[in-house]
Amino acid sequence: MAKIRDYKQLAQDILREVGGESNIVNATRCATRLRLVLKNTPDKAKENIAAMAGVITVVENNGQFQVVIGTHVSDVFAEVSQILRLDEKGEGTQEAAKGNVLNRVIATMSAVFAPFVYILAAAGILQGMLILINLAVPAFQQTGTYEVLSFLSWTPFTFLPIFIAITASKHFQCNMYIAVLCCCALVNPTWTEMAARIADGESIRFFMIPLSQTTYTSSVLPPLFLVWILSYLERWLDKKIPDIIKPLLTPLLCLVIMVPLTILLLGPASTLLATAIANAYNGMFAAAPAIAAAVIGGIWQVVVIFGVHWGITPVVMTNFDLYGRDSFQAFQTIAVVAQMAAAFGCFLKSRNKEFKGVALSAGVTGIFGITEPAIYGVTLRLKKPFICGCIAGAVGAVAASFFNTYYYAYAGLPSLLTTVNAINTENPSSFMGEILGCAIAIIGAIVLVQIVGFEDPKEEKAAGSDENVNHISSANTTSETMNIKNVTDTVVCSPLSGRVIPMSEVPDKVFSSGMMGAGVAIEPDDNRVYAPFDGELTSIFETKHAIGLTAENGTELLIHVGLDTVELQGKYFELHKQMGDKVKKGDLLLSFDTEEIKKAGYPLVTPVIAVGKEEIQNSAEGKMAKAGEPIMTIS
Repeated sequence: MAKIRDYKQLAQDILREVGGESNIVNATRCATRLRLVLKNTPDKAKENIAAMAGVITVVENNGQFQVVIGTHVSDVFAEVSQILRLDEKGEGTQEAAKGNVLNRVIATMSAVFAPFVYILAAAGILQGMLILINLAVPAFQQTGTYEVLSFLSWTPFTFLPIFIAITASKHFQCNMYIAVLCCCALVNPTWTEMAARIADGESIRFFMIPLSQTTYTSSVLPPLFLVWILSYLERWLDKKIPDIIKPLLTPLLCLVIMVPLTILLLGPASTLLATAIANAYNGMFAAAPAIAAAVIGGIWQVVVIFGVHWGITPVVMTNFDLYGRDSFQAFQTIAVVAQMAAAFGCFLKSRNKEFKGVALSAGVTGIFGITEPAIYGVTLRLKKPFICGCIAGAVGAVAASFFNTYYYAYAGLPSLLTTVNAINTENPSSFMGEILGCAIAIIGAIVLVQIVGFEDPKEEKAAGSDENVNHISSANTTSETMNIKNVTDTVVCSPLSGRVIPMSEVPDKVFSSGMMGAGVAIEPDDNRVYAPFDGELTSIFETKHAIGLTAENGTELLIHVGLDTVELQGKYFELHKQMGDKVKKGDLLLSFDTEEIKKAGYPLVTPVIAVGKEEIQNSAEGKMAKAGEPIMTIS
């Protein structure tokens, strides 16, 4: 994945490939992914977006078109938000949650929790730090400083319903301030005090209906259901109430209807549901902890691949709310650590300097709990290392399960940094099990990668090799006018005759923006494409309209005949070479029917792109060039 800093351009390119604003039902993001719900998925959209600089990969799952970007997803989403005017319209629609029930639930969980996951993660890390300090200095727990830091660390969990109100109101398309008002009522200290009185045996009634003792601080499902139903109530009221009193009467009626409805019905019912789901998992863990651990440690990263990992959030949050601990996140952490270690294993074994850099960077990112770069950029890409990570994660989690391992503080992004959340003075073996599990996962993943191995990505030949010098020297004999300054430069000769124009003049933003690389374009007056240098034919599009070549020194070049000619599906194009063929400068590669392509309405301007290069030298822009004449130099 190439680096990119023009996030606005990337956002525009992604939205164009998915069919524009009219085809987008919903747009949200999580820690690493731009998540789109589309009316229809255009052909080749997945492949075209995955090939963009700045994109790791594209995943289609659970009714979402997920563009995996990594840690800069917030920058891209900010631009998408501006283009789609999400601040005005909200980050979703009722229409967004189409598909089967599971798809709708997962899409909702992602949209609701992803925007503030780093808030929860920060608070979780603070709790972990306090645990460590208290172990080192027990007296610290008696100080005012500890009290302040402690209530700070619990703040986002105490007021979790309000965070949910903000994000859920955007997802369900209702008034954010009304949603926040209703959820604030749920965490009002007065209601907490009333619930405590009910728990002590006092009977409190609302219009003769007895109230339950349910409290809503740190709750997930009650505020979520509240906002969901609120969205329907608000729209209904909007149609029935006269405009003159609507601004006042709508929030009033929503408040007095939704809060009592939640306290009387939605809260107790949804709490029972969340408790039942959490207890089902806890029951499985109690009956067969090793099996539960093996499943979570082994397949959690598979779940991440498909982007459905947010569906488990209510279970985890309910465990912390009800029991103050959770085993799921303890095993989840080991799975994350194993995949991180697999990336480091690839770094140690690979001999490709460029790939080693990618693997190292992905591994370091995994330390902080973000594994998408490691998965898509390294382990899953090579297949075997991903499996090694899953195996090591399963074994490590099983080992931890024998030590009664739990997390006692929520980890927004489970990782090596959150292992301290397993520390508990009443259960000292918990932390021992977590550390042992992580150690097994790390060592196991690295060792397995070294033993099993993988097909090391091919490394580009050294720029100063004798072979390159000979190649470029021979090119110089035919390129005196190019004023070559370095014998490691690659001279690109014109692949076809015509006028050379700057890439910026190509009427297609994918090319003119330089997203695919620097280069020039040719307005052809011939219908034959020739090899621009000695090298190898390394890619041929199925539709024959574009071919990729690699020079002997590793320089990659893409020749794209015409604009949008992919839509011709290969018609009017004829290949004269095959994939993998070695070619010499001037060999005929491709021919095409100029007249028929023009009749079909496709411009024949042909970009010649130095893939991954930000600039070229000595271009022949503005000049007429014959096939075989130098048109640019690539350093």
